Amino acid sequence: MNTNNEIVSLTNIIKNYDNGKVITKALQGIDLKIYQGDFSVMMGPSGCGKSTLLNIIGALDRATSGSVIFNGKDFNSLTNKELSIIRRNQIGFVFQNYNLLPVLTAYENAEYVLMLQNIPLSQRKEKVMNLFKEMELEGLENRLPRELSGGQQQRVAIARAVVTNPLLVLADEITANVDSKTAQSLLMLMEKLNKNNNITFLFSTHDPIVKKFARKVILLKDGRIDKEELSSENI
Repeated sequence: MNTNNEIVSLTNIIKNYDNGKVITKALQGIDLKIYQGDFSVMMGPSGCGKSTLLNIIGALDRATSGSVIFNGKDFNSLTNKELSIIRRNQIGFVFQNYNLLPVLTAYENAEYVLMLQNIPLSQRKEKVMNLFKEMELEGLENRLPRELSGGQQQRVAIARAVVTNPLLVLADEITANVDSKTAQSLLMLMEKLNKNNNITFLFSTHDPIVKKFARKVILLKDGRIDKEELSSENI
């Protein structure tokens, strides 16, 4: 259950892409609220706007119109630099292709954002090692991404996303490149982080396995929210 602390409020979000010849209407009036402790999934056919909406919530892209209020701050009033600080300090990202830095070890990938935040070395080590233990990554600290399985790489990516204790973690098609057993274990891990650490997750996916874990399902169609439904199984 959420704690009723509102993290994100979207009002009439419209996003158009103009290539000079054709205007593509990616989002057509999205209203959505995300609360602390949510474990929600956005689903819908390809091209329905899931990734676009995730990018706007994560301050990776700006809406054409409408408002995004994140932790009380209006994205429309912020500079690109201010948005980048919010991304660094308050939002975690987990991507389909892991996006780990290939020249850094698993430990260094997870530690990287803490370095950007100027967290002291001893605190960084404590945070990362405690998280690696919790996520069953012990013994893999010094391996490069190419020396890890897909599931292990995604665990490191999740560790990197949550090590800063962000307000919100956005996860885009994170089970697409792993088998169903690995997908299940990743989702169980994130469910544990949600319940034990009160980390808020918003997923974008086609995968019905993710839907089974979600407590709220947001169905998108043609750039609009077609339906929001609570999962009685996971509430």
